[in-house]
Amino acid sequence: MPPFPGMGYPLVPGYESVGRVIQASKEGGPNIGDLVFVPGARGYVDALGLFGASASHLVTSASKVVPLPEKLGEQGTLLALAATAHHALALRGPTPAQLIVGHGVLGRLLARVSIALGNPAPTVWEANASRCGDDEGYTVIDGADDPRTDYRCIIDASGDPGILDTAIGRLGKGGEIILAGFYRDSLSFAFPPAFIREARFRIAAEFDRFDIDAVLALLADGRLSLDRLITHRAEPNSAEEAYDTAFNDPNCLKMILDWRACS
Repeated sequence: MPPFPGMGYPLVPGYESVGRVIQASKEGGPNIGDLVFVPGARGYVDALGLFGASASHLVTSASKVVPLPEKLGEQGTLLALAATAHHALALRGPTPAQLIVGHGVLGRLLARVSIALGNPAPTVWEANASRCGDDEGYTVIDGADDPRTDYRCIIDASGDPGILDTAIGRLGKGGEIILAGFYRDSLSFAFPPAFIREARFRIAAEFDRFDIDAVLALLADGRLSLDRLITHRAEPNSAEEAYDTAFNDPNCLKMILDWRACS
C-alpha cells in the first residue's frame, strides 16, 4: 500500500465489511442478529488499525454501523465504494460528470450512480480490453479512440498518477477534473494547457453518512444495482493470494474475504 497516515505494520486493513451483530448495548442501535455494514474498528492490541475491519470479530460503536436489508447480503461490502462514488459526483452539484476514467469497480459505480441520479449516461474510458464489457447503459471506449476535447467534468477513477496531462487535454474551457482514485506517486501536470483552459481540480476524499443514506435509497427503489461487481471470493487463510489477486488481476473487480469459517 502507498504511504498513508496511520500506515505501519502489523496492520489490520479494511473498511468494507458486512457482519451480524452478536452483542449489542441496551441503549439503542442495531439488534442482535441484524445484518450491518461496518466501516471499521479500533482498539487493536499490538497492531495498527487503518480502518481495521478485516477480522473475524469486530467491536465498534453502534453509531458507526449501518443496518442493511437482508437481500443485500455480501453486496453490502460495496456500500463504501458506492458512497465514495456518490461523494465524488455530489461535488459537482447539479452538473453531471461527462467522462469517467477507469472501468474498475469504482469507475463502474460512478457511472451507475450517476445514471441512477437521473443524469445522462457518461462516457467511460478503459484501456484494458478485458474490462470494457458489462456496462449498464453507458459507453466504454479506449480513450485513444475518443475525439472529444470539450468535456466539462472528468472524474478519474484509474489511480494513474500520469492522468492529468491527458485529462487536461480533453477539457473544455473552465472544465473540472475530480480525482477520485488513490495515487501511489506524486501528481503533476504541464501548466500551459491547464492555463489555456482555466482548468479546475478537486479531490474527492472520504464519504460521509449522507452519501451512504443516498446510496441505500437508490438501492431500495431499484434505481441502482450492485450486481456483477463482486467477482472473487477467498477465505482468510488464503489472504496473501487474495490480496495479490485483488491488486494485480485486472479481472478482479472486488475480492471478498469470508470470515464466517473463522467465527
